[in-house]
Amino acid sequence: MPYAVRIAASWAWRLILIVVALGIAVWLLSQVSLLVVPLMIAALIAGLLSPIVHFFNRRLRLPKGLSVGITMIAFLAVVIGGLSLVGQRLATGFSSLWAQAVTGISQIQDWLANGPLALSNEDLDVLIQDALNQLKNNSSSIVSGALSWGTTLGHLVAGLLLVLFSLIFLLLDGPRIGKFFINILPRRARPAAEGAGRRGWASMVIYVRVQLFVAFIDAVGIGVGALIIGVPLALPLGVLVFIGSFIPVIGAMVTGAVAVLLALVANGPVNALIMLLIVLFVQQAESHILQPLIMGKAVSLHPLAVVMAVAGGSMVAGIPGALFAVPLLAIANTVVKYISNRGWENDPDLSNPTRIIEPVRHPEPAPADLDGEEPNPGSHQQPARP
Repeated sequence: MPYAVRIAASWAWRLILIVVALGIAVWLLSQVSLLVVPLMIAALIAGLLSPIVHFFNRRLRLPKGLSVGITMIAFLAVVIGGLSLVGQRLATGFSSLWAQAVTGISQIQDWLANGPLALSNEDLDVLIQDALNQLKNNSSSIVSGALSWGTTLGHLVAGLLLVLFSLIFLLLDGPRIGKFFINILPRRARPAAEGAGRRGWASMVIYVRVQLFVAFIDAVGIGVGALIIGVPLALPLGVLVFIGSFIPVIGAMVTGAVAVLLALVANGPVNALIMLLIVLFVQQAESHILQPLIMGKAVSLHPLAVVMAVAGGSMVAGIPGALFAVPLLAIANTVVKYISNRGWENDPDLSNPTRIIEPVRHPEPAPADLDGEEPNPGSHQQPARP
């Protein structure tokens, strides 16, 4: 068998095993997604809030539990206050927006009747009746969809409780939890695992901070632009853009489309075109200035890697996959670099740095030539002494 074929076969079955193992791991995690997704969200929020806890605990000399309690209360106050403010703006602006939407629907009906289509009232009645018949025929699927939404709402409430519960303990006992998992490993592997875990956590913290800044810039740019050109509900729109920007690429596209649609319904096509130009300008500034200069340097990821990670994550796990693909890729990139460079041997942050001594490897005989010819066995024998 030629040497190249043997090498290709060796790589092939190893790659197949890796892909199968990853597929089984993803499938197992999908079965407990109600536990995994809240835990990962709590880890991202913990990476954002841990410097605040550290400030209260180390700088102000407050107990760890009190520091976590103050941080959690402040965080919940900001979230609840922001949501209540957005809800009030939505309640006050929805009535006027609904009136504008009704006016827009009447204009569409007038265009259908007097425009190039020249549809009569009878034709419109036939179209409306067909739509009603479709609703009646699909009533069972609509009811099942409503029931599934009720189940999803219950899962959402349970997930929020798990996020809060996990966040408290990650902020309170995060280092001890990591130490527990490290101590499970063999003693020789603990220094590398501890150093890689520290570097991976630091990479995730940097990602969350940078993504928060990028989302804030997107929200301010699109929200202020909508306010200037007179698009209603500019503040809720800015909050929606802020939340959606945490999903790279896809979130910006969806929230931008919502902004343009809102401008179209409220103020007409000219205003929607201006809103589209504002959204494109903000997104281009993000993708060509903020992402390469800030995000790329912070997590050492190429923009193409970010796009491919988001696309692959959304294909595998939907919205959670798109949300967590980039931070997981950043953590994996940091961990692999740390281990491949043997960074634990000279890491001053480790509690017990250990130099792992590799076993002595004896030279192996040369492989067969590419044409399949075996090496001469006698060429590796020591010459006989006279």
